[in-house]
Amino acid sequence: MRGLHSTSEVLRLCVTLLVLVRVPAAIAESCLLISEINPDNPQHDLMEFVELFHSSGKSASLDGYTLVFYNGNGNTAYKVLDLSSYTTDDTGFFLAGAHTISPKPTIILPPNSVQNGPDAIALYHGDGQYTEGMDVTAEGLVDAIVYKSRRVADGEGLAEVLTPGFPVFLEDESVLEGDESIERCWLSGQSWTFQVAVPSPGRRNPCMRQAAQTAEISELSLGGEVFVELSIPQPSTPLALVFLNGTTATVEFSMDVQANGTGLLLIVSAGSSVKDAVVLPPEGESVLLQQGALSGAVALYSGRAVDFPAGGPVSLEEPLDAFVFWGAGELSGNLTDALTPGRQGFHLTNRSLQMDVSLSRCGVSGWSGDPGAFTESPQTPGQANQCTGLLPCPSIPVSPTQLPPNPSPTDPSLSLDFLLNEVNADTPGAAEDAEFIEIWHPAGRRVSLDGIWLLLFSGHNNQHYRQFSLYGYFTDAQGYFILGSHRMTPQPSFPLPSNMVQNGPDAVALYRSLQGPPMPAEKGAIPTDGLLDAIVYRQRGSDKQTRGLSDALTPWQIPLFEDSSFSSGDESLSRCGSLKPLDLSAFRVTVPTPLKKNACSLASTSAPQPTPAPAPQHIYLSEVASASWTNRSQQESFIELASPPLASLRGLLLVLLKPGHSGPILTLRLTGTASKEGVYLIGNVSGANQVLPVSSGVPHWGAVALYQGAYGVAVTNHILVDALVFSEDQELLRTLALSRGQHVTPEPRSVEGPVSLSCCPCNDTQCPPMWTTSEQTPGHLNLCPSSNFSSEADMCLRPLTGTGKPVSDCESWKQQRGSREAVQREVAVIMEQSCRCGVSELHLQDAKFSCDGEWLQVGGTLLALSAQQMDLILQSSGAHHCSPSITEQTKAGTVGLGWEIGLIIFTLVALGLGAALATYLYRKRRPLNYSTIELNEQGDEAGQDL
Repeated sequence: MRGLHSTSEVLRLCVTLLVLVRVPAAIAESCLLISEINPDNPQHDLMEFVELFHSSGKSASLDGYTLVFYNGNGNTAYKVLDLSSYTTDDTGFFLAGAHTISPKPTIILPPNSVQNGPDAIALYHGDGQYTEGMDVTAEGLVDAIVYKSRRVADGEGLAEVLTPGFPVFLEDESVLEGDESIERCWLSGQSWTFQVAVPSPGRRNPCMRQAAQTAEISELSLGGEVFVELSIPQPSTPLALVFLNGTTATVEFSMDVQANGTGLLLIVSAGSSVKDAVVLPPEGESVLLQQGALSGAVALYSGRAVDFPAGGPVSLEEPLDAFVFWGAGELSGNLTDALTPGRQGFHLTNRSLQMDVSLSRCGVSGWSGDPGAFTESPQTPGQANQCTGLLPCPSIPVSPTQLPPNPSPTDPSLSLDFLLNEVNADTPGAAEDAEFIEIWHPAGRRVSLDGIWLLLFSGHNNQHYRQFSLYGYFTDAQGYFILGSHRMTPQPSFPLPSNMVQNGPDAVALYRSLQGPPMPAEKGAIPTDGLLDAIVYRQRGSDKQTRGLSDALTPWQIPLFEDSSFSSGDESLSRCGSLKPLDLSAFRVTVPTPLKKNACSLASTSAPQPTPAPAPQHIYLSEVASASWTNRSQQESFIELASPPLASLRGLLLVLLKPGHSGPILTLRLTGTASKEGVYLIGNVSGANQVLPVSSGVPHWGAVALYQGAYGVAVTNHILVDALVFSEDQELLRTLALSRGQHVTPEPRSVEGPVSLSCCPCNDTQCPPMWTTSEQTPGHLNLCPSSNFSSEADMCLRPLTGTGKPVSDCESWKQQRGSREAVQREVAVIMEQSCRCGVSELHLQDAKFSCDGEWLQVGGTLLALSAQQMDLILQSSGAHHCSPSITEQTKAGTVGLGWEIGLIIFTLVALGLGAALATYLYRKRRPLNYSTIELNEQGDEAGQDL
């Protein structure tokens, strides 16, 4: 036996299981649970057991209970144990298992009785007939666990009936070196969880909690001698301890706390005898004693007490931790919404205020701000909490008649996870009391949200300003879940204070994390591990402030804009037409539809259609120039589009990208109409239809992309109209899925004036347009290579293989290229490497290619943009001139090779004749021995007889 690798490794496999309970009223205050199972042991499964526990911690009758073991292959019972006439022991435990278990089980099971999974164990109560071979049922169900020992195993059929909405639990044998079991641990409130841990039959499970990353409240006493105990995991910034009135949700007391070390920090009343503790001023002690009899809250913030003045309202700033409680007094919903959203306050009893009782954190929940993780326990100020008190029973009734049908094994939704489906961050009016965030599971049925976290990020500092754990919650029967202002309709499952969700530039991110809050790889960074989905959104003119969020959460995508002009009423950002996570192009501006199918089609409403009009046909990038390509005074930055005459450009986005930036450096919505010549000009040049910001012109290296879509698009190619990459950045090349002719780099030497990249047609009508370095002609016909500047070609080139070696057979190399265009492209590359003057395939349209041995001969006509470029081409091509010496070398090489082959053949023939002559002369001098011939013949005959 050996210990855990680490707490985090255990909790990595922790999956919450809210137990389905239908119990008689007689046992409502306490309950019988499946506490621990060990179905899979090393080698021969000789240590199997099932442990039940009665939450009273005392001996209890098991009359009327039945334990049923289900096989995941067929979903039928393979073993049934009637527990009537049995009782738990004096501490509430009951064991059924192998005889080798200590303590000895009450019911002895033969070796290898409990299957390894995917299987299930279910506890029932009542008069139902439970027999071996029966189909799985939820009738009379008290508790159940569905488990597996291999990641690839299924078990979903059992889970749909016994634990609907929960995943099948994995008993991961890699967590421990020896044996391990599946153990139940209290999480918070009525939520419980299972962990993989060292087996502990007949004893309390050694439940492990993920270590907190920030300071939190560990224990507090509200009666007698009051105190507050904080847990400090690491030296922290100044802390503010705040006491609030539960009825008015206002601050009554605040004090500064400086934690110089780590561990437990105790804050006690002035008369306490505890040493090395922070003293609580008398007014603070008085407030706590008064609140303990009514209602209130203790909150811990990062900051100074002066930021939380007495009499001020509860802050919407996220506290490090908070404990909200109520007794005889009323509790304001504003207090819980602000401090512990989605969690109920702790209900104080008479025992809670006794002298020797404190409220201690005992649940293994990995999140803060949850009073449900506390329980009444003996006071242990300055020491580890003594978590031996009674714990609440899980209680979630489920009607078997309302269970959803089993999904098909091939249902693609089974492999999908939660998605952000709709966000309404900006609502009409100053109250902002209709905000909401809608989460949806593509399975379209009730699903547990255990392990799901929602984080709200601010674009002003790229830090989260709120984080919410959704442990203990479920989607509705259609897979929807709402977090929203408590005044919205329908009522949200997870209420938030009004004006909680910021209007932008901000982000909403959805994570799956079983180890507590999502943590960044580096301090101060945005978490990306476990990221399921995210939306980055902005206000008008705030694009740059979202760059940090976009880079981390939705790289290469344009932030969404919730356009308030879309509707005279309210509007939201809704997912439409795509289940791809982290894809902002899937969202549109629509009317809000919380807990309903998104209004992606507004044909039945008077509101304008949210999706942009289809882009005009035959539109493309025609010319691109950057002001930084040369230092010539007339060098301008602009983008020219070609389109049908007078075509509307509405519904198109122009995007500028730069290597090293995960998002666009500029996004420009096109708003005008092309000229009657079919030209639309964007830039700081004469006749421009739209201007470019001076600080965001065309970059020196980067890309220009044209997209269809005005409500946020991803920089991918599924709505890409056209793109030009003038960079060797592999991410840009891959992302924009370039086809031939879309990748080119400017070469200033090719022209005398200001430089641009121009899209030019080729002579072959089947050939797509190509890009080449050219002279700037904004608003006019592009300057392309032409016969006005041409020269006869006479070059002999030695192509290279894929490994960089010269080819030995040009004809074979040509055949491998497969087309003239491919040969033309490679020749242009070879020539440009020598010339550095902007040679492209367009310059070789009228060239002719032939092979002579290993040499590729280039003839025909070369085209150019100008006389200057043609001079540069001719100067560089002189080194490749097909001189007679090259041809003679080839011919001489061929003749020489022929002589070598002939000589080899002659030598082989001469050797053969010589060998034949030698054999003839040898036999002539040595006559045959006829007696030997006779014996050999007889031996052959004897061998045949055998």
